[in-house]
Amino acid sequence: MPKGKLDPASIPDDGLTTRQRRMLPITAVHTGPGKGKSTAAFGMAMRAWNQGMKIGVFQFVKSPKWKVGEETVFRTLGELHDTTGQGGPVEWHKMGEGWSWAKKAGSEEDHARDAHEGWLEVKKRLENHTHDFYVLDEFTYPLTWGWIDIDDVCSTLANRTGTQHVVMTGRNAPEQLIDVADLVTEMTKIKHPMDQGRKGQKGIEW
Repeated sequence: MPKGKLDPASIPDDGLTTRQRRMLPITAVHTGPGKGKSTAAFGMAMRAWNQGMKIGVFQFVKSPKWKVGEETVFRTLGELHDTTGQGGPVEWHKMGEGWSWAKKAGSEEDHARDAHEGWLEVKKRLENHTHDFYVLDEFTYPLTWGWIDIDDVCSTLANRTGTQHVVMTGRNAPEQLIDVADLVTEMTKIKHPMDQGRKGQKGIEW
């Protein structure tokens, strides 16, 4: 990596030491129409796992029928931690199969309720410092659909305590969410194989 690549453009006059500033929690948003939003979030989560952080993944839209490659990897990493102590513990929850703590199956009619319930659980976990690193996958969609109160989300994220990192993914992130975030990346599609009529491929889409 080139020298100076990790240096900030400017240092704020906030009275914090470099070490203290490195301990600040990050709120990240991966948005835009291009491919790779969730992939990038899970890449960050892998780094966090390697540092021994407690990982919590919450998928707000994906169907339980979809086989997500990252889920298999992270469940394996969680098992590795449980048996050897390497890395950190992992929890993975999918709204489409019913949140695991609720023990009930979801349905099309119940999606809005389930999304709201999922957010309330995440909010409670943030308050209790349950995880060190959160991935809220496809989270922008229930926000734009009005299933989850954007004001509550932004207030919770802005006022959370500790050093918990939160990474959220999905297209069309609301401006309020972008405003409260520290790190915002927009994935812009230049070309995609599906534009040529090609189907999703193993190792690329799943």
